[in-house]
Parts: sequence; structure tokens; C-alpha cells
Amino acid sequence: MSSLFHSIEEALKNSAAYLPLELFSFLGGFIEEVIAPIPSPIIMATAGSAAFAQHKGLITLVWLSLLGSAGKTLGSWIIYFIADKLEDLFVGKFGRFFGVSHREIEALGKHFKGGWKDFMILFSLRALPVMPSAPVSVVGGLIKIPLPTYLGATFAGNVVRNLVYIYLGYAGVSTYQSVLHGMDNLESVVQIIIFVVLAALVGWVYAQRKKKSV
Repeated sequence: MSSLFHSIEEALKNSAAYLPLELFSFLGGFIEEVIAPIPSPIIMATAGSAAFAQHKGLITLVWLSLLGSAGKTLGSWIIYFIADKLEDLFVGKFGRFFGVSHREIEALGKHFKGGWKDFMILFSLRALPVMPSAPVSVVGGLIKIPLPTYLGATFAGNVVRNLVYIYLGYAGVSTYQSVLHGMDNLESVVQIIIFVVLAALVGWVYAQRKKKSV
């Protein structure tokens, strides 16, 4: 499976040689978001390197970041939609075994009312380079964060995140490959921690419900 994702990653990087940079950034951002195992720094850093090789100005980096963010936001919306539908299906069929109802899960989302504080929290999660994107999208769909806030903060945060990676590629720093590799490793560790914490939380809720039912 890892070889498959590596092949996809290499194909995406190689496509920067013949695709227009704008199309590469948009499609790459979309695919990177939907296929979570693809390291998030790779696409935007490659776009930055290609922009430098084509003698593009710095303003182009902002444009590429915007296009990449549009692709990632579209991918994030698809993950949000799937997570929303799976939550309805899973909780409807198996929620009673865990003592969790559809109403209780949606009640979590009601704490996010779409205000500026909610926007800034989600924006910060999206902008932070080491924060894996997929878990944020999944949780957003599960608890049904208001869609305008979700999409707006996702787009804005990804613009900042993309600019970091694009500039690293554009600058051509001799150590940028190792920097990106280190950031990707850290992102993977954070993603594992998030899933472990979520699994532990589900187990704890289940154990508490079992105690109450005894």
C-alpha cells in the first residue's frame, strides 16, 4: 500500500513538468487532501520549485497558494460530507452499543455557532503546518461545524499553510528537503496521536455508559 501512495506522490511531482503551474497547484491540493497519506508539504513545495525554475515572480506564489487552497478546500468539503453521512449511518446502526446518540454528537457541533472565535480556531488548525488536515475535516463533518465557517476558515488557513511550503520550494534552500521531511514526520506523529486520543475517548465513553447501565 505504501508503494502505491509513493507512486502517486511521484506521479504528482513529475506532472509539474508538463502541467500549467496553476492547474498543478489546484489539482495537487485537491488530491493531497483527499488522499491523506500523501505528505502535505510535497505538492506545494514542488509548485514553488517549479515557479522558481520558470522565473516566476513572488506574486505568483500567492496566486499558486490561493489555487492550491481552493483545491484543498474542495477536497476538505468532500471529506466533511462523507464524514457527515457516515456519522448518520454508523450512529444510527451502532450508536446504541456505545451509548451514543445522533443527537448527542450533533450537540457537540452546536458549540460551534459560526462566530469569529470558531473561525479563528479552525483557521489556526488549518494554517499550522504540522497539523494533519484529514482529522480536522473528519471531525468537522462528524459534529457538523457550520459549513460557511468551515469552508471559509479552511480556505484562509490553507492559504497561509501553502505559502510556507511554496516559499520553501521557491527559495531553493539546500536543506529544504530535509526540513520538509522533518515536518512531514512530525505531521504523521501528530496524526497518530490524534487518532489514539479519539480512540481512547470513544473507549472511555463506552466504559462510562456500561457502568451506568449495570
